[in-house]
Amino acid sequence: MPEGPEIKRAADKIAKAISHQPLTDIFFAFDRLKRFEDTLAAATVIAVEPRGKALLTRFDNRLNIYSHNQLYGLWMVRKAQSYPTTNRQLRLAIHTAKKSALLYSASDIEVLWDDECDHHPFLSRIGPDVLSPDTTVQQVAQRLMEKAFYRRRLTTLLLDQQFLSGLGNYLRSEILFAAGVHPTLRPVDCTPAQIQQLAEQAIALPRQSYETGGITNNLERVALLKEQGLTRSKYRFYVFSRAAKPCYQCGTAIIKDQIGGRRCYYCPTCQVQP
Repeated sequence: MPEGPEIKRAADKIAKAISHQPLTDIFFAFDRLKRFEDTLAAATVIAVEPRGKALLTRFDNRLNIYSHNQLYGLWMVRKAQSYPTTNRQLRLAIHTAKKSALLYSASDIEVLWDDECDHHPFLSRIGPDVLSPDTTVQQVAQRLMEKAFYRRRLTTLLLDQQFLSGLGNYLRSEILFAAGVHPTLRPVDCTPAQIQQLAEQAIALPRQSYETGGITNNLERVALLKEQGLTRSKYRFYVFSRAAKPCYQCGTAIIKDQIGGRRCYYCPTCQVQP
């Protein structure tokens, strides 16, 4: 599933392609949404906003297209009316004279009025967005110690969009490693210094990932690894998808665990279990 940084980059690309210009056509695959096609095509896209792992495409007539990629959804931006050769099912298309924004495979798509967004089952419940400039380290640190969250295992908590929105599986492993926190711990088990590190990394790593196209590893190390000829898949992460490879910091073999059906990676030396 795409995580917050990937969704935000998609939002940027879509906004650049279709916002603040006349639309020529809109297509919905679902019959329940077809009644909105003409109304939206006559309007103008004024913003494309990431909301955690969802997108809101906002129009100047107070309507919004809500979409969630879930596991298989994929946005593409192409020349107008140009479609790729793919087995995926087209769910939504927004066309201008020059560009088309195409959403494939997603099934969670709705059209909402502005005042409905605040009451939407997903939008109304998500926590602070880690990529929002309004979300601070102090806010995350305080949230970690709130009664609703502080006794929950971090590996579960960091995937809960009601806690923080925009985090996913690779960011979970990377944040825990960068903070030096073992994946079995809960916030209540952590020292104040660990809570501070968790809060800092929960903000810093998603933003670095957004800015670098998905890289969470130390950027100075990345530059050295590139010089050595390593490919992106080899230098992208600290620990994620690096099972049995040596930790960049201590050389210990990275461990892969299966937690709640999701992969989790950690270093048993750098992330000591109390």
